[in-house]
Amino acid sequence: MLKKTLVLVAVLAALVTTNAQAQDAKSVLASASQAMGVETLKTVTYSATGFDYALGQSPEPGGPWPKFINKTYTRSIDFAVPSSQVNRVRLQGENPPRGGGNQPIRGEQPNAQTIIVAANTPWAQQLEIYMMPQGFLRAAAARNATLEPSKMVEGKRYQVVSFMGDNKAKVTGYISAQNQVERVETMIDHPVLGDTPFEALYSDFKTVDGVSFPMRIVQNQGGYPIFDLTLSEVKINPAVTSAAAPQGGGGGGGGGATAPATPHEVVSPGVYLFNSGYAVMAIDMGDHIFFLEPGNSEARALAVIAEAKKLMPGKPIRTVLNTHPHFDHSSGLRAFMAEGATILTHEGNRAYLEQILNRPHTLNPDAQQKAGKPLKIEAMSEKKVITGNGHTIELYHMSQFLHHPGMVMAYFPAEKILYQADGFNPQGPTATPPSPPSEYNLALLENIERLKLDVARIIPVHYPADGRTITMDELRRVTGKTNADN
Repeated sequence: MLKKTLVLVAVLAALVTTNAQAQDAKSVLASASQAMGVETLKTVTYSATGFDYALGQSPEPGGPWPKFINKTYTRSIDFAVPSSQVNRVRLQGENPPRGGGNQPIRGEQPNAQTIIVAANTPWAQQLEIYMMPQGFLRAAAARNATLEPSKMVEGKRYQVVSFMGDNKAKVTGYISAQNQVERVETMIDHPVLGDTPFEALYSDFKTVDGVSFPMRIVQNQGGYPIFDLTLSEVKINPAVTSAAAPQGGGGGGGGGATAPATPHEVVSPGVYLFNSGYAVMAIDMGDHIFFLEPGNSEARALAVIAEAKKLMPGKPIRTVLNTHPHFDHSSGLRAFMAEGATILTHEGNRAYLEQILNRPHTLNPDAQQKAGKPLKIEAMSEKKVITGNGHTIELYHMSQFLHHPGMVMAYFPAEKILYQADGFNPQGPTATPPSPPSEYNLALLENIERLKLDVARIIPVHYPADGRTITMDELRRVTGKTNADN
């Protein structure tokens, strides 16, 4: 009887504590909401300049994401819908170009993004609204937020309030003594990074028409900034049109899901090209299957794995080449890990891949999280030759390639085929060649000539949308280099 009484007392005490915390959170949120003008603010439009960064496209393994200049940036938010519309003009930020993110940008690049929060809107996109200071306060009040112990961050004490996100990760806001939300942080799922910190930092608050709004906004993902904006103008409660539009992604940088279509071409007997937008190759090595690239999403990787097993039944997938660790080239790797395959890459990529591929994926468990297979990596240096079942594949490290220092390309000497990533991503056949030529295109051509490779066909990982065959003549045309130049 005494034991039951003690348990009941403990349960009641926990309920009282939880209710007290909820009540305290309501008081904290009420004070912050009043100070920040939450009730007043229905819509907002702000203009800014600054930078955005290509997530997962760093110029070197483990380094910061490459930056792009936002010459202009305008964002409108309707907190009632909720919805967000962004229009910006981007300029090249890395000179010379370094890293990925569809560099180099020639001239000005308009870019737009619209998010309309609906039942099927991914949580990471909803967070683009709910992590804004007033958006956080509204969401926290609606989602029964609780008060956490106060924290010191960079020498400053904050009241801390959190609520549970749709992905079962806490969304936590840090409220200053001035009742301003200066920091919001949470965890989101990423196909490469797994359970990934996502934080937004707000500073330089200014009162505009009774609303306290930050004039500096920084977002970080994967340990580095993805946005850094300095606001020049804030308009409170302007008319905002929330027309339905395709959902935009937050953060950028590749790694998103791609439709797992698996049409294939038989390049030569036992050599298969899965060329639906993102080119993956599978080679019958006799007693096993060798893959070039894993695909740019788990869905794509699982689809090509399944198709390869149909084409080459009973043969295990032993090795997959990772040309470089950019996220659009590594988002399918964990599906191959779940198969027990070894990842082959340049030695400069090994430490970084070991770090990111062993990260937990608990928010959205993938095939590898469920399989729990050990990571197996094989590193190469300048050249490696793969042979088997009559096939020869020569793997080469690209030198002086600013897109990524650990880039590997594959050459089939019998077929005179070069398989390469990001040295040449062909545009339409009638597209005007870039002027001046892309540094990445020039580097690819220089590496082909340095290695004296006899190339008749180039297979780009980012396969052209029209499915045409790419030849050396097309590479020479976009670089302005003809055979007569050599």
